[in-house]
Amino acid sequence: MQREFNTSGPNILQEHYTVMRQNIINKGIKLVNKKRYFTIWAPRQTGKSTYFRQLAKELEKQDYKVAHINFENYKNEPEKSFLSRLVWKLEESWNIDIADKTLGEIFEEVEKNKNQKCVLIIDEVEGINEEYFGSFLHSIRNAYHSRESHCLKSVILVGVSNIVGVVSDNASPFNISDNLNVPYFTDAEVLELLGQHETETGQLFEEKVKRKIIQITANQPGLVNGFAKVLVDNNPDKKTLSYNDYLKVEHWYLNVAIDKNFANILNKAKQSRSFVEGLLFTENKVKFDIDRESIKLLHTNGLIKEDENRNVTFWVPFYKKRLYKAFYPYTNGEKTNMLRSFVVQELFDENNNLKFDTLIYNYKKYVKRRGFKVFRQKDEKNNYKSIKESALIYSFETYIQAFLQVVDGKSYREADTGLGKSDLIINVNSDEYLIETKIYYYESQFLKGKKQLAYYCKSLGLNKGVYLVFYPNNYTYPETFVEKKELIENIEITTYLIEFDESKW
Repeated sequence: MQREFNTSGPNILQEHYTVMRQNIINKGIKLVNKKRYFTIWAPRQTGKSTYFRQLAKELEKQDYKVAHINFENYKNEPEKSFLSRLVWKLEESWNIDIADKTLGEIFEEVEKNKNQKCVLIIDEVEGINEEYFGSFLHSIRNAYHSRESHCLKSVILVGVSNIVGVVSDNASPFNISDNLNVPYFTDAEVLELLGQHETETGQLFEEKVKRKIIQITANQPGLVNGFAKVLVDNNPDKKTLSYNDYLKVEHWYLNVAIDKNFANILNKAKQSRSFVEGLLFTENKVKFDIDRESIKLLHTNGLIKEDENRNVTFWVPFYKKRLYKAFYPYTNGEKTNMLRSFVVQELFDENNNLKFDTLIYNYKKYVKRRGFKVFRQKDEKNNYKSIKESALIYSFETYIQAFLQVVDGKSYREADTGLGKSDLIINVNSDEYLIETKIYYYESQFLKGKKQLAYYCKSLGLNKGVYLVFYPNNYTYPETFVEKKELIENIEITTYLIEFDESKW
């Protein structure tokens, strides 16, 4: 049977390409051997279910009997249904008879079992009905204190949010220091996974494709498998999967795919829209503090994380790209107005090269005429629900997309995991330009941005970069803040300055 990339549920080794994460498995085995009751939490699509199966198999080799139960949809289920599933799985996995008993009596029977070594894994623990969740934890606590003399050596509670705070009190066996982290893949693990397909089928991924999958997914296991599967399924007869093949898949994921995990993230992001837009459109540094509700909400759902400087940063570029698109004000009608204003012959020289200066000059005229308010979304009460900074970026984005429509050009977004930068690559008459839009805050940020753009162009194999900077008109600016064309690291960087009036917002 030909194995494939798995995008639904836990991996089955015989059916799916699988990375054996032995280092993490060993950590789990060590905790179980120490008779620890511990927690695991991680966002969805991190490979938790696959990990539990691997851990269970290794524990079974050491004569443990492992019961793995998922309670994802039990939030509104009565205790009778919860007990029925619990008993069924325990009897099946541990070969004990505990039918027709209360929750307390079930654990009393477990504690009478002296001759086995048992492990209980509860997946999707947040899904358990709160009416009896407390009683369930109480029974586990009682079992914990006498675990030396009965079979239940370890209980592992698993969830997508940090459940230590939910289950911890002075009597709880679930210590914060015993939370086991299941991280995203490493670069090496992604290459190993893709390499399994190459070895077993002979179909190869270009090296650039591998790097792009690593970059856009941030090695999230679910997305890595998703991108790879669509690439393979779309090109079954190709010997080598190319960068153009990858771009088609990226377009599909960004514009066509109905992704349930992103839908969940989008719903959470809407609950903290101003905060998320601040991350998307400004470069303000926000300290990562899990006690802030917006940070906790977005982190536990896999959107943001703590960076090396202890600030908030986006976690997965794919999610950042889709959020950028999801918040875009599609209904304002401005693109139609822009389309009427383009005179194509004015925008190209005799050699059919794009006259970027003219394009930006015309954009400046448009901004003076229309401003930016039309790019701010309102709620049903006519109050603005998007931040001011988003209107600046979306204004230029709409203008460029209107231009590309007129000249049959193409664009795609390069999103790193950083904050406050919008990088757009446009292709016009086979020439590519990397455009970075920024908002001016202070001189060193402005100058540093040029160097970063030059470095980014070089990493992408481009020799030109466009640096478009929005600035408020009510400040005095340093002499370095000028429009000009310059060579930085042998990359041609052209700076354009776009003025806006803060008082009109």
